[in-house]
Amino acid sequence: MRTFPFLRGRSWCTLVLAVGVFGVAQAKDDAADRSVTIEKQTQRYVINTDGSYVVDADKVVLINEERAIRSSAQQAVSYNRSLDSLEIIEAFTLKPDGRRVMVTAPQIREQQEQASANAPMFQDSRVKVVIFPEVAVGDRLSLRYKRIRHTALFPGEFTDFSTASLSPTLDYSLIYDLPADKPLYAEARGFKASTSAAAVGRKVYRWDYVPADKTRPEQGAVAYTDYGQLLAVSTFATYKDLARAYEARAKVEVTPQITELAHRLTADQPTPRAKALVLSDWVRKNIRYVAVYIDAGGVVPHPAQSVLDNRYGDCKDHVALLEAMLKAVGIDSSPVLINAGNAYVLPKVAALRVLNHAITYVPSLDLYLDSTASFIAAGYLPLQDLDKSVLLTRTGELARTPATQPSKLSSELVFKIDDKGAADFTQTSLAEGWRTEATRFWIRSQQPAERDQMIQKMLRSSGQAGNGTLQTDALDGDASGFNTTLAGRTENLVNVPGPIGVPALSRLGSYIAQDVQVLSVEKKRVQNFTCFAGESVEKARFEFPASLTILALPKTVSLKGADVTYDASYERSGNTVLVSRTLAFNHPEAVCSPEWFKSMQPMIEAMFNDLKSQIIVQAH
Repeated sequence: MRTFPFLRGRSWCTLVLAVGVFGVAQAKDDAADRSVTIEKQTQRYVINTDGSYVVDADKVVLINEERAIRSSAQQAVSYNRSLDSLEIIEAFTLKPDGRRVMVTAPQIREQQEQASANAPMFQDSRVKVVIFPEVAVGDRLSLRYKRIRHTALFPGEFTDFSTASLSPTLDYSLIYDLPADKPLYAEARGFKASTSAAAVGRKVYRWDYVPADKTRPEQGAVAYTDYGQLLAVSTFATYKDLARAYEARAKVEVTPQITELAHRLTADQPTPRAKALVLSDWVRKNIRYVAVYIDAGGVVPHPAQSVLDNRYGDCKDHVALLEAMLKAVGIDSSPVLINAGNAYVLPKVAALRVLNHAITYVPSLDLYLDSTASFIAAGYLPLQDLDKSVLLTRTGELARTPATQPSKLSSELVFKIDDKGAADFTQTSLAEGWRTEATRFWIRSQQPAERDQMIQKMLRSSGQAGNGTLQTDALDGDASGFNTTLAGRTENLVNVPGPIGVPALSRLGSYIAQDVQVLSVEKKRVQNFTCFAGESVEKARFEFPASLTILALPKTVSLKGADVTYDASYERSGNTVLVSRTLAFNHPEAVCSPEWFKSMQPMIEAMFNDLKSQIIVQAH
């Protein structure tokens, strides 16, 4: 996933205290990139009866802009050394005058995949990096390689999944040469099918890309595979067949050590659900996640005992160990294949690629568990797992994970302002639901100095200069809510003498402001985008000194739209102003449509304007 923002790792964790209800995953706005043109891309597969194959690949890329040199002048080709062999046949830089600058052997470097570094179980995952020489604007980069899959992921079966580049593509062909008696099922969007000549006993399938304009991926949009041009092929007739093949290679053994550990951990747990949660949390906290996806790392989990001994594994290894521990205490479970990113639509044919992650399902409890998500307590799911079509490998059924889960963020902020406009502040916050462990995890992962810097950044985001300290509940606890307290001083809350507008803050690092800002990033949408249910409640108290006169307050706002309510109130008592804001989002799905977004735009603008409101004061 894994980087689903925080959803897939620590890159998002830094936003835990500032991301609220919507939690929309941010995507780079670098699509429809015309810095390169893909002039040619051909992949020809020759598949054998046992599922092994040879793929010959040929690609030519034209460098249109200087910025493309850094990203394109070296190209990586991955393979699994235990399954594949890889040969770089030819690579060169073609100059406009026709001169070829060949890639030499020293310019082809083999590396271990970063995800499997320091993990001996995964040392077979490799990357060959081709470094092109003398690259300049106007050059063409030509690469030909052959990859031989000696051992099929699934004996006798083959799957492939391709999408067109978001850069301009002139010629892109995919060719599959199979035994004539082996059917190939396909879903093609933006690819035209044709039949090529074949040898006796063989059948050749061909698809050619139909060039088309592409819209850039919008901020927070679902994966391109949900709506864009793709080709998915598979020899599996159904997803049930794929599930059966996975199960055949994912057998789990319950060892005496696993049995002893599982019983010890659950000895005082009164119910099967409580036992399942304790075991999942133990795996989450004690087995380091090594991010090798199903395709890259194969589909066979390591023995559960070896995962326990090594204290690390990828997703399917986590699932195997958790399955063994659950089985040891009499709880049946099933591996679940799921997408670890922003893809919510499965191909119509049973191909992997979109199903690139594994989690656990307990049928008797109707409970999904993702023990790879170190920042999410058992009983909750990381956001990228919500509302996903999944394959239950034990039964072969397609199912769907829950679309929503409890989430509430609440805070109270007090400013005590002096005659010079500086202010001491205290802010208490409570994270509930799935955000409890997420917040605890994020703070635990920070150094004390980083936490102090975070406070300074929160102040700066509101135009304030100051500092503060952070106090929290126990970082090794498991309470159902997590409290944090910020205390400090800002030197410039009010620029006296005025009259001056004081930002009507309801929270430092406002959850609500972040959510509204995320929604307003795009002015128009044509793609579905992720949106997650939750609630934020923010209250602030401004205690002004007698030397300042309160001249005006913002107007009360109450808004209600499709699945969204927003309330803001401003009250005066003597020389004290109370600010209160609430944002509740109750969309029943994890994905929102462009139509929903269009209907919400007036409300989004109204919320955005309210969040900019000010309290007008003047010294006297």
